[in-house]
Amino acid sequence: MNPSIPYLDLVHSYQDHDQLLAIMTEVIQSGWYILGPRVRAFEQAFAAYCQAEYCVGVGNGLEALQMMLRAAGIGEGDRIIVPANTYIATILAITALGAIPVLVEPRLDTLNLDPEQVLTALNDQTKAILAVHLYGAPADLAELTKIARSYGLLLFDDCAQSHGATVEGRRVGSWGDASGFSFFPTKNLGCLGDGGAVTTSNPDLAEKVRLLRNYGSPRKYYNEIEGGNSRLDELQAAILSWRLQHLDQRNEERRRQAHYYIENLQDLPLQVVAYNPDSVYHIFPLLVPERDRLQQFLTRQGIGTLIHYPIPPHQQPCYRDYPWAQVHLPRTEQIAQQELSLPLYPGLTHEQQTYIIEQIRTFYSA
Repeated sequence: MNPSIPYLDLVHSYQDHDQLLAIMTEVIQSGWYILGPRVRAFEQAFAAYCQAEYCVGVGNGLEALQMMLRAAGIGEGDRIIVPANTYIATILAITALGAIPVLVEPRLDTLNLDPEQVLTALNDQTKAILAVHLYGAPADLAELTKIARSYGLLLFDDCAQSHGATVEGRRVGSWGDASGFSFFPTKNLGCLGDGGAVTTSNPDLAEKVRLLRNYGSPRKYYNEIEGGNSRLDELQAAILSWRLQHLDQRNEERRRQAHYYIENLQDLPLQVVAYNPDSVYHIFPLLVPERDRLQQFLTRQGIGTLIHYPIPPHQQPCYRDYPWAQVHLPRTEQIAQQELSLPLYPGLTHEQQTYIIEQIRTFYSA
């Protein structure tokens, strides 16, 4: 009988039930559940971890992206350069403000934003670059920073998959004008529900996000701007503070697993991205020409996999009538047709990984 290896085991990820229950009990007994001391403590700890001056906790990752763009003045008609192969949330944050996503192809060897393609996409209406650290691998922030400075552009990054990733020894979340994070339960740093944050070293931008998350209100019943309601709650903040202490250790486990996959799969007729010690391997992607057949085979062997992402944003029905989406993007479309994600998470055993590798090699030997 084949073993059952899920794509992701969240039960194992949150297995320390006694600690979680103790945290929950403490929050319940405090009588303070929204925007209290635990949120402030997490914001300070996560800002320090990201090497940024400020962190503002918000309700989820999409709203983190949207609020940081709005706080920086992005609005109707502004052109924002963004990777074409990202998850749709990155694009939704742009279009929600009436701004225009300028979709740029990734490099196939990294699956991340290609700075050379960024340069060709610039024009007089370009306002900003929004990089994405896809799959946990950091984009080339050093080169993108040079481009942004040379052309007077704002630089943002979507860090939803990259908690703890580094570029030249400096963590993502501290490079650009602002960064957006998600703490969805599947993330490297996840909570028990939705959560997000904006990090920045710009005090004015941080204060604007604080207003936007809380009805535009700097104090109760006084509304300075038109804001919304997007607040990280005390319970999730307390859980995140505890889990942040273990993030580096868990990321290192992900790197070990990624290295083991790479050294044992790189000789097969599929594409494995080269090992990157700066990545935190939120997702382990393969590019497989016969993707669907391999996925079906692995399913029969009891191995869970996912596709990130089967339909790129410019081909989604919600954007069918937008002029900027009427483009052919061969690299992005190839990735959508070939990407297959293997199980990779803290708690995946060496024996399970070995079985996964053996089954992939069996598929190709046949």
